[in-house]
Amino acid sequence: MLRKTEGINELKMELRLILIALFLLNLSSMNAQTNKNAEIVTLQLEENGNFPNNSNLPVLLYKNAFDFAEGDPASTIEKVLAANNWNNSWRNGIFSYQHYHSNAHEALGVYSGWAEVQLGGPGNEPVRIEKGDLVVLPAGTAHKRIDSGGGFAVVGAYPDGQRYDMNYGEAAEKQEAVKNIRKVPLPSNDPLFGAKGKMFEFWK
Repeated sequence: MLRKTEGINELKMELRLILIALFLLNLSSMNAQTNKNAEIVTLQLEENGNFPNNSNLPVLLYKNAFDFAEGDPASTIEKVLAANNWNNSWRNGIFSYQHYHSNAHEALGVYSGWAEVQLGGPGNEPVRIEKGDLVVLPAGTAHKRIDSGGGFAVVGAYPDGQRYDMNYGEAAEKQEAVKNIRKVPLPSNDPLFGAKGKMFEFWK
């Protein structure tokens, strides 16, 4: 009976070691697909007419965030974001009209081409994003594609798979939107670097 118990314990230990090895292999793969030295550019946006933006949290632009040496670029971005619990993802472009989400933060990873994107509403200078970049928009941030090329496309995702609403800068939306923005919690993970990521130097 003792030998049988010992055999079961040894099997359990082997299974634990296999699971740990698989976890470390997956972690290593995620690290290989991200650029630890990615430069982060911040953009603090204030209220702009009927676009509330987010005066507490800046927009974060991670330049050259992803390493596309192997595999499909869109899949690479999806895997990295999902590993950091940014889910409810989709693939598409960015709308050519002003809009924002009052109840969710949004990460946009560029897997093809480039775009000039106006952040914060009318009158603001466009920001250029291109393949390999990741832009993180705090809840309330207006955004609009001004120009694009090279088959521009992004993966969008949300912390903890947040469901997002759509707002368009109409006066009737604003009061409720401002209430929603204040309720959106900070993400548990940086979309690129995880629980102790660089995001939390800027989002507090």
